[in-house]
Amino acid sequence: MVKIHRLAVRATAAVLLSGAVAIGCGAPADNAAAPVEPPSAAPAAVGGRAPVAPPAGHPLAGTAWRLVDIQSMDDAVGTTRVADPSRYTMRLNADGSVALRLNCNSATGTWSAEAAGSDASSGRFEFGPLAATMALCPPPSLDEQVTKQAPYFRSYLLKEGRLYLSLMADGGIFVWEPMAGETRR
Repeated sequence: MVKIHRLAVRATAAVLLSGAVAIGCGAPADNAAAPVEPPSAAPAAVGGRAPVAPPAGHPLAGTAWRLVDIQSMDDAVGTTRVADPSRYTMRLNADGSVALRLNCNSATGTWSAEAAGSDASSGRFEFGPLAATMALCPPPSLDEQVTKQAPYFRSYLLKEGRLYLSLMADGGIFVWEPMAGETRR
């Protein structure tokens, strides 16, 4: 039932978008709308805080990762192994922006982190708002699970070359490994 509803919503959005494009294509150039000015303040992240770029030299800044496991705290669910980690990647840029590849979709936004100690191997982690495409990827796909959970990441741990992003309230752990060619600091 949920899948049918999701398909109906996407189909409705596609029809509305195609109608808007068709109307826009027929408008004369002199009637074109003026460009819209972007808002002066950045949108706030979930929880009301705007993400702040990580401090210079943060160990996550400028790194690239691929998702390998999703560990549920529910024993009935267990660990989900990602069949093709190259289809789920994350680049944490030094300027605080993030780019994700999520199977046949992509997402961009912001991230922030604050080390808990002097070694910076663990601490607070948060994504700001993410803008994501919503194509229907062939199953099995974890794209919707990743985008749905992204606002709830609260901490990170760097251990044995892997990045562990933990969800709030023991909701689970997403395990990432460095992408090929990436070196860990």
